[in-house]
Amino acid sequence: MTTISERIKQLRTENNLTQSELAEKVGLTYVQIGRYEKGKSNLSSDVLQKLASVLGTSTDYLMNGKTGQVEAQLTDMELIKQFQE
Repeated sequence: MTTISERIKQLRTENNLTQSELAEKVGLTYVQIGRYEKGKSNLSSDVLQKLASVLGTSTDYLMNGKTGQVEAQLTDMELIKQFQE
């Protein structure tokens, strides 16, 4: 299981961003991005949201690796019928 630090670094590299480029987009310094990627600093909710937005992911994914897909179960047969139509 990956950590939030590893997910930030992985997404940064997948987006072809340097630490400096990511820092600029989020409004931080590259030093702070490095701290996050090494797990030496905790993220505020504001920074977490900004990172998720810039990296094209959700805060849920950054925090716990979940993709955020919601599975709904419909039990109302009339509603199911309307969706099918």
